[in-house]
Amino acid sequence: MPLPSPLPEPVRFGLIGAGRIGAFHATTLARRLPEAELLVLADPAGGAAERLAGPLGVGATADPEAVLADDRVEAVAITCSSTAHAGLVSRAAAAGKAVFCEKPMAMTLEDADAAIAACERAGVPLQVGFNRRFAADFAEAKRIVDAGGIGTPQLLRSLTRDPGLADPASVPPWTIFTQTLIHDFDTLNWFNSGATAVEVTAMADALVAPAFKASGLLDTAVVTIRFDNGALATAEASFSAAYGYDVRGEVFGSAGMVTAGTAARPAVRHWSAAGVAGPTVRADTDLFPDAYTTELAAFCRAVRRGEPTAVGGRDARAALRIALACVASVERGAPVRLAEIDALSGAGA
Repeated sequence: MPLPSPLPEPVRFGLIGAGRIGAFHATTLARRLPEAELLVLADPAGGAAERLAGPLGVGATADPEAVLADDRVEAVAITCSSTAHAGLVSRAAAAGKAVFCEKPMAMTLEDADAAIAACERAGVPLQVGFNRRFAADFAEAKRIVDAGGIGTPQLLRSLTRDPGLADPASVPPWTIFTQTLIHDFDTLNWFNSGATAVEVTAMADALVAPAFKASGLLDTAVVTIRFDNGALATAEASFSAAYGYDVRGEVFGSAGMVTAGTAARPAVRHWSAAGVAGPTVRADTDLFPDAYTTELAAFCRAVRRGEPTAVGGRDARAALRIALACVASVERGAPVRLAEIDALSGAGA
């Protein structure tokens, strides 16, 4: 009997950013994923790296550049503040590291193009953390659409409803588009594969915390998107879903419809005289724990096998392009053509 093939060597990671999502990814890399080995993590905030690294038994530093300079590290997970993402992607690529970057990969199209170009020049994999693509229900919906199960896509819908706004003062302007709905924009692009967004209309307001509107907080939004294949899409977001964290998607077409997502986790239902009730979760990492792990497993396979990443820099750019059009649409109170966003950025589509 032939001997089983040896397991591939784990991908050796460094991680930059020890906040909430960084802590979740660090724990996944250190404890949940045999394909990965976390060696060191960095965060310039005093003591943050050490507090996270200690229980995980990995190295810690306050200097992100030390991670990039570490010859042991072959892949970097970037989970820090969004404004630092693009620069770190470029510097990690220049250091020869494979790059996993949380969304958004960049805050401008120019920075997105620079990050993509840096990874292409270095010949390193780049994957961006759009986790819904790795959720089992969303992946099955995508398979059905690609197999022709709903015919020609005509109407698409995606929504994100977050259950809390703990500190309205800490939310940067335009977060609802660049941080929250950017997931929905990627989902809609993915479901409507091969099509390109051509026009966006966005409406947004501060309905949850109106006192903070003057400082730039928008907590409720609805977006409509027209694609070049004629399909129409809507995306909506709220920072005040009292019943729990809620993410859903839908594609309606000429031969049927497919839906994905539910706020209910686990899928238990209590039927009583009061009606039908079920539990919900309060955080994205509780709603999508498997997807967060699966996306990193897919990245490890891309690093080891040299295959294209499942969701790359150009996917991230396409979602950001829509988010920036939303900002312009709200500012003007009018629809915005995506070609105008390209022209304003001076970046190629």
